[in-house]
Amino acid sequence: MASIGSHCILEMYDCPEGLLNDPVFISQAVREASVEAKSTLLEEVRHAFEPQGVTALALLAESHISVHTWPESGYAAADVFTCGEHALPEKACEFLVRKLQARHFSLRRIERGANAPDIRPATEIGGGCCRAAEELSA
Repeated sequence: MASIGSHCILEMYDCPEGLLNDPVFISQAVREASVEAKSTLLEEVRHAFEPQGVTALALLAESHISVHTWPESGYAAADVFTCGEHALPEKACEFLVRKLQARHFSLRRIERGANAPDIRPATEIGGGCCRAAEELSA
């Protein structure tokens, strides 16, 4: 099976605590990231946690963007999953790194639907499937 989309997993470190705890700012960042990705925003949702932290999600015609924050650690995690050849998930990630003022980041891209080397039969589920994936990447 050929790739049907790209899933970017972004981790941002050393972000300003005030930005990460502002639900309006995080929602706006997700909205703007969808524009950067050249994707179609369908719906948005956000939640502010007590005593701190924000989750914001954008439902896209092409899939989704999510940002989850831990202000006390200066850390934010984002997923940008897009299908179709026109979308640019890495551009959305680059934008989020700048917007959240991360001093350090990690970005991984996974081609979804592609023939991955660790595809196994569903009968293996429950037998430590995550452990096996970790062993493959070691």
